Amino acid sequence: MTPRLKFLAPAAAPALLDAAVPVAAAQTPGPDTARTAIAGDVVPGLSAHAARTGSVAADKSISVAVSLAPRDRAALAAFVSQVSDPSSASYGHYLTKAQFAARFGRTAAEVAQVKDYLRSQGLSVGAVHSGNLLIDAKGTAAQLQKAFGTKLSTWKDSSTGRAFYANDSAPTLPASVASIVSDVSGLNNHAVRQHAAPAKVKPLNGPGGGYTPAQIKGGYNVPSSYTGSGQKIALLEFDGFQQSNITKYDNQYSLGSSAPTVKKVSGGSGALGDGQVEVELDIEVLNAIAPKADVTVFEGPNSDAGEVDTYQAIVDSGIPTTSISWGLSEAGRTSSNLSSVDAIFQQGAAEGLGFYAASGDSGSDDAGNGGTSVDYPASDPYVTGVGGTTLTVSSSNAWSKETAWSGGGGGKSSTFKIPSWQTSVQQSKGGGYRQVPDVSALANPSPGVSIYSQGSWGQVGGTSAAAPEWAAYAALYNQQAAAAGKANLGFANPTLYSAGGTGFHDITSGSNGAYSAAKGWDFTTGWGSYNAQTLTSKLLGN
Repeated sequence: MTPRLKFLAPAAAPALLDAAVPVAAAQTPGPDTARTAIAGDVVPGLSAHAARTGSVAADKSISVAVSLAPRDRAALAAFVSQVSDPSSASYGHYLTKAQFAARFGRTAAEVAQVKDYLRSQGLSVGAVHSGNLLIDAKGTAAQLQKAFGTKLSTWKDSSTGRAFYANDSAPTLPASVASIVSDVSGLNNHAVRQHAAPAKVKPLNGPGGGYTPAQIKGGYNVPSSYTGSGQKIALLEFDGFQQSNITKYDNQYSLGSSAPTVKKVSGGSGALGDGQVEVELDIEVLNAIAPKADVTVFEGPNSDAGEVDTYQAIVDSGIPTTSISWGLSEAGRTSSNLSSVDAIFQQGAAEGLGFYAASGDSGSDDAGNGGTSVDYPASDPYVTGVGGTTLTVSSSNAWSKETAWSGGGGGKSSTFKIPSWQTSVQQSKGGGYRQVPDVSALANPSPGVSIYSQGSWGQVGGTSAAAPEWAAYAALYNQQAAAAGKANLGFANPTLYSAGGTGFHDITSGSNGAYSAAKGWDFTTGWGSYNAQTLTSKLLGN
């Protein structure tokens, strides 16, 4: 919904375009000291695409998340390269949270310097998160304007008519503080992460249509012994759910799944909204494929600051596998926000955590402007982007055929350079940039998946069904790896690409608009969908 080859040498940091470099060098004189602008920390094309309507009330309370740049990001990228490379002696030797903070986080003195500055401006400082790379703070609009040297105005989007607030210019900080800070999330509420509207079509196999757990597991060759027992999976959500709906689904299919744990981040996601079906879809798909895994639902505010805090909360939890069904076109975000979220994914990868994100449901035109564009976070180099397929199973629930789904997102990033593990499948259309998706799974609403949501049965599709299908597989793999005394899958892409297509259903027909499926890796389905038993055997070296 929304939405290889072995390493030859340690990878350099996945490069960002110049515009996405978080700390600018431009100096702006201030009343007390020279100040430095945080480059890219302003809504792209603000005045061109929106009309200013006034000023934010001076006493309006606003929460911000202040991201700090990792120490030696190139060394961090090289470490992740080695720890995620199945041919490396360092493979699977992940860092603990304390080890990451000591090696790549900011020092205690640097954190104190930022906190002291924020307090000196009247802000209330909250948590300093694991890794020493994120500090929460809160203040009035007037205090934030003073602290960050910018003006907060109200705006109206010219195309959608949506009202929002935003900083008129890039925030500035005293040079000594700005050298540490990479982003201030929360100075605008322009970007809204999206999930696709649920699509329901003619009934198929579930009570209200869609594929049942038996059909999904049969189609992807999931043995009955693969249950996810002893494993943990996290869900990133910007809405809530009703347990009664999950219970109805589990009872219908006799899954025996435990009720998920809920972690509310920064106050949670608020009252139930139209995203409820998304959350219930995610939980039920996980239960369908990995019914014995423990699921934790992280519910946060749908905002820049809420997103950053929620991802960081997931990393802080240490849960090894996360499914993400909410996204936004790269062009809809500030470049500093992309950089700050990317740093959280890097931390997760260094600590052995894997993220699986829907590639979007708008085909090759995620931004909807008639061109080609991709969805974030699926396009992040430390995330496994999951595209969409149309899956057909036989009467005995075995895989029969699979084609690329027209809505599945895919293409090249406009922000991130191609990572070393992807160079083996580099296509000329990629132009040296990160290419998505990496893998794919059932997403077409016809047949879709059977779910119970908001008090009724139905069938739903989209790549936000495909993302939890892959996260569930990762939990199943981790169950088998633990039994074999081997490391968790962690950040999966280097390992998946090293398989060279073995263990995947190679999808060679179908299109997502600008791109067509082809033999091997492609822009519509990546390597394809998984054959659970074959892929697990390949990755475990059996």
